Amino acid sequence: MTGTATGRDDQRPRHPSDGAKGNASARGEADTSEGKPSGPDRGTPWLNGEEREAWLANSAIMISLPAALDARMQRESGMTFFEYMVLSVLSEQPARTLQMSDLAARTSASLSRLSHVAGRLEKRGLLSRSRIPGSGRRTSATLSEAGYAEVVEAAPGHVAAVREYLIDGLKPHELATLRRIGSAVDAAIKRQMPDTGPTASDPAGPPKDPDLRS
Repeated sequence: MTGTATGRDDQRPRHPSDGAKGNASARGEADTSEGKPSGPDRGTPWLNGEEREAWLANSAIMISLPAALDARMQRESGMTFFEYMVLSVLSEQPARTLQMSDLAARTSASLSRLSHVAGRLEKRGLLSRSRIPGSGRRTSATLSEAGYAEVVEAAPGHVAAVREYLIDGLKPHELATLRRIGSAVDAAIKRQMPDTGPTASDPAGPPKDPDLRS
């Protein structure tokens, strides 16, 4: 929930589901004699106007951009944006192989989601999975030649979409700011999940094939 709260009924942010109606009773609030809200809203650090606008703008990036990339990639390459990311990350690894837990971290996905998608890609002959010898239940994923050919063919369209939807609309100093913002958000998430390992935002060096640069 966003907005500002001043402790006065006529200035409190409305609940998203309440529309134009007042929502003090819906949130279980009541004003105290000091004019401060009681109940669930006590101590909530509501966003001010500038913070709210920044959050809504970035919500568009988080929600609309992946959806646009996904639709475009399925239309042009027959794969989802996440499937492309899985294949692309594998294409940059030594022997085009990576442990599944590391692949999940680099694609910012849960292991369950990655396993589901990897199974689909495996059925299409684009990668294979194998058990890693030793203790524990560790599995690696290896990009096949067909998978490599698929990601190389899809890469130009992916780069074009990234440029059209994000990169080319920003000035150099805005790109630097965007990178700092992304790093700060990534660091904040890592502080809450300290054992998740590296994420997709970690520098991985240039891709092995120049056609895969994005």
